[in-house]
Amino acid sequence: MELVKHTGGCHCGAVRFEVWSSPDLHVFHCNCSICTKKQNHHFIVPKNNFTLLQGLDSLTTYTFNTHAAKHTFCKTCGVQSFYTPRSNPDGYGVAPHCLDPGTVRSVSVETFCGEKWEESMQAHKSIRDMSKSAGNIQQRGTQ
Repeated sequence: MELVKHTGGCHCGAVRFEVWSSPDLHVFHCNCSICTKKQNHHFIVPKNNFTLLQGLDSLTTYTFNTHAAKHTFCKTCGVQSFYTPRSNPDGYGVAPHCLDPGTVRSVSVETFCGEKWEESMQAHKSIRDMSKSAGNIQQRGTQ
């Protein structure tokens, strides 16, 4: 799989990150209570494909219900540019709208029924694999 380095961050610039992912993003649109309220559209990457460049002290985390998902956001501007999803605690959910322009080629959106989270997770055959590191990954330089 071809990977590119995307960079991004929150609105005020306190939080900055880089993430290696496909230039063709597979974005989830979830209808669970928090994703609906925050319009949390995200794509999933393995933890080792994500690097926080700055802003660790600017982050705070909200959890609820099972406390498995870690909804991390900037204390200053309130923007959640990434988080640890319940479905993939070994990875990150990254908000495509928080990426800097120039590295995304295409975006496909998949609806995920978070209102029936357990049933949806059982029915989805590949979501848990999205945070697993691929063996032989080709990385392309930054644009």
